[in-house]
Amino acid sequence: MGSIGQRGFAGAVGSVVLCFGFLTLAGCGSETKVTRVDTGVVTDLSGRWNDTDSRMVAEAMVKEALDYPWLGNFSAAKNRQPVVVVGTVLNNSHEHINVQTFVTDLQRELTNSQKVTFVANKGERDEVRNERKEQAMYAREDTQKAPGKEIGADYMMKGTIATILDEAEGTKAMFYQVDLQMVDLESNAKVWFGQKKIKKVIEKKRTVF
Repeated sequence: MGSIGQRGFAGAVGSVVLCFGFLTLAGCGSETKVTRVDTGVVTDLSGRWNDTDSRMVAEAMVKEALDYPWLGNFSAAKNRQPVVVVGTVLNNSHEHINVQTFVTDLQRELTNSQKVTFVANKGERDEVRNERKEQAMYAREDTQKAPGKEIGADYMMKGTIATILDEAEGTKAMFYQVDLQMVDLESNAKVWFGQKKIKKVIEKKRTVF
């Protein structure tokens, strides 16, 4: 009986130690560390399209577009800045890309350039028009904003984001191509066509234990 009791006690102790070991490992595995970094720092963790790609592409392509002759030609002919609106940017890639963030980056660069007059896009215009309708009903007459005084756009910037993925033996080559064009809204003429390419190589290193 004594030897059986000792074996049972030893087994119980072993089970407790084993369970404690599992709990310790689980505790170590669940630790989360958060580090705040400057928003300008490149954090390319997965190799997918990110905030840095969006910002850098928008900056480069807007600068290129505004350096082309169409801008100077229009200003000389009309004696004013051209009015520009950003239209649809289609995501033709295999990734889920927040296109609205990229559109916002384009809008910011166009507005801050001070070389064009930038107007609200379709969705924003609908909201502003609804506000004017409500003003006509509820606001004091001397503060109401009358309809029919919007500034029409002369040009629309629109485009696409596409990707090509090549993969072999744990290594990926991710290729992004952004195509943007500036379209004359009166004639449908494309006065500028820009293209920006990004290529990333993602390697997964195997750890040998």
